[in-house]
Amino acid sequence: MKKNTVLCGANSYLQKYYLNEQFQRLPERVRQELQIMCVLFVEDVGGVLTLEFLEDGTLTLNVSKDDADYLFDEIGSELKIREIQREKAGLLQGLETYYKTVFLKQPFHEDEEAEETE
Repeated sequence: MKKNTVLCGANSYLQKYYLNEQFQRLPERVRQELQIMCVLFVEDVGGVLTLEFLEDGTLTLNVSKDDADYLFDEIGSELKIREIQREKAGLLQGLETYYKTVFLKQPFHEDEEAEETE
């Protein structure tokens, strides 16, 4: 069984941000945008946010919380995830394409990329 590949994450309990060293070659602007997005998310709703690639290259946003964290905003978390998916759709799609091309060695087809973002 293959594990998901973690791109990055932020933890409100440890007040830390993590970027997988395999993704250090991403442009600085993209790395900064990921950091800001993750840190603001956990500052707002709490818990732990990780961005992970599934085996097929799909990028998922996963949220977890400590069982004893009664201040975690579960509804706010779901709303914030949807907001990120809507507002950062281009970034998330670009990261999926990058992962599929560089890590999974799938051929890049620009016409398919345009269809998926429409």
